Amino acid sequence: MPRPKTGDKRAAILRAATETIAEDGVGASTASIAKAAAVAEGSLFRYFPDKDKLLNELYVELKLDVRHAMIAGFPVAGSLRKRVQHIWNAYVTWGMESPAKRKAMVQLAVSERITGQSRQEGQGGFEDATGAMQQLITQGKLSGLPLSFASDLLLAMAETTMTSMATNPAKAERYRTTGFEAFWSAAAKK
Repeated sequence: MPRPKTGDKRAAILRAATETIAEDGVGASTASIAKAAAVAEGSLFRYFPDKDKLLNELYVELKLDVRHAMIAGFPVAGSLRKRVQHIWNAYVTWGMESPAKRKAMVQLAVSERITGQSRQEGQGGFEDATGAMQQLITQGKLSGLPLSFASDLLLAMAETTMTSMATNPAKAERYRTTGFEAFWSAAAKK
């Protein structure tokens, strides 16, 4: 791989970190990330003073990427079901189109190295989606449970759905639809 130009090094490092973490987990070395980015390890540390800073910036960057996917065409005035289905479809589409980003996000989301500040920064801009999920909790079977439980349930069911979609692409849309119906049935009132 040719070395990236100076202005592209930061982006190359973040792309390489995404791929490396998706494959090797959060324990991936900075040397392996630098090698994948085709930069010297010292260059990596010019952009990110330490590995924790790299991991936290990557986490925020990936959350921003998900946010862009989720807010595009969000049906603000739509029914609760339409809004929650948009969240589902946007996340599943993002995950299927960006498997390395999805795998890296899963690793980073459970890492103790991600700070509370990065987690809070990563939540910014999801107000419409958060409002829909909060309404689902208030009106549905998850009443009285924290928002994080509903979000984690949606993500876990979406991950299962995406695994099945990737394993059997011919039935991908059936898995997507059935996965959403299963989530909706588990969370919404009849």
